[in-house]
Amino acid sequence: MSSKIDPAVEKATEEFRGKFAALRTEIGKAIVGHEDVVDGVLTAMLVGGHVLIEGVPGLGKTYLIKTLSQAVNLKFSRIQFTPDLMPADIIGTTIISEDPASGKRDFRFERGPIFAQIVLADEINRATPKTQSAMLEAMQEHSVTVGGTRHALDEPFFVMATQNPIEQEGTYPLPEAQLDRFMFKLVVDYSSKEEMKTIMDRTTTGYKADVKAVMTGDEIMGTQNLVRQVVMAPHVQDYAIRAAMASHPQGPFSLDVTNKYIRWGVSPRAAQTLTLAAKLNALLDGRFNTAFSDVQKCYLPAMRHRVLLNFEGEAEGVSIDEVLGEILEKTPTMAEAA
Repeated sequence: MSSKIDPAVEKATEEFRGKFAALRTEIGKAIVGHEDVVDGVLTAMLVGGHVLIEGVPGLGKTYLIKTLSQAVNLKFSRIQFTPDLMPADIIGTTIISEDPASGKRDFRFERGPIFAQIVLADEINRATPKTQSAMLEAMQEHSVTVGGTRHALDEPFFVMATQNPIEQEGTYPLPEAQLDRFMFKLVVDYSSKEEMKTIMDRTTTGYKADVKAVMTGDEIMGTQNLVRQVVMAPHVQDYAIRAAMASHPQGPFSLDVTNKYIRWGVSPRAAQTLTLAAKLNALLDGRFNTAFSDVQKCYLPAMRHRVLLNFEGEAEGVSIDEVLGEILEKTPTMAEAA
């Protein structure tokens, strides 16, 4: 098989790397630090996935998403999730409208805030499961159905949801079916002392970030297609599959830590996520084929929201990241010969 790269693909890759760097720069005008979170958000958007961001209040989760909407030329919508929010408040509703000229009445669909290209679902776990489920069709099918009529959403379509891990009163855990539709779960940690100083200098001196749009919807769609052209060799794909299936208790690739602490492992979406994210990471590194390290880099954000600890894991206070870290460390890159 020839290893020669199509010049058009090579040119598109260089343009993409330039756009990615420009996005980082524009977001950096407003967001201090959190490079891994920024890269995770950009990765998900550029391969066509959704992101769940978790962190305590005040760490800039919402600000990051609003800044991203300024750096890409896409329609932005924010939905503040609350216990009294109803599905129709998200999707929209059918109303009766009257033609002023003829007086004729007719039914008209009034679109809700889900009809955007970047949708911020702020504090998504504050809404009831019934309301959270209104996001399922939109996230999976990129459409909503009202009154038997399907309404397609504009492409590209990207949902970024935030949730607060410390306030449990008045919150509703996201259903596993909805969690599985998020490509990544990213955890925003505290800023360092140096980052905190930069934040203080910016926010207490009248500094205003001038974020410019550097990428269009068509370019994002082009990147999503480009990523899918990156080659994943059979042995790397096999590693990604085994690393995902190692989370299945009593499964063919399970480890001692899996059987001891995990109640439920990941779905095939996790392996899809590992594959697409690894391909994009290879592009950023100037390669047209993926490596084991590309899979390993995105393992935790792709897996942590898809795995459920069992009673023993919860009782011993182990974290999902600790369990997954051990699984990743002990899963061999090359499969053992039969």
